[in-house]
Amino acid sequence: MIAKLILRNKVYEVKAGMALVDALKKSDIVPESVIATRDGELITDDEILRPGDEIKLIAVISGG
Repeated sequence: MIAKLILRNKVYEVKAGMALVDALKKSDIVPESVIATRDGELITDDEILRPGDEIKLIAVISGG
């Protein structure tokens, strides 16, 4: 039972059933640096990943 996190061209496989924020940290992705979508819908960090999920991550760019 896996879910996939997709950031640019890289795919991270994580265990389904964990919260998105935990999956990001486990994959060495800073949660505040990305926006996550599932099937085109924005999801929050506390969302539980389901088996077969493909979560697309969009890098947040900020400037000063």
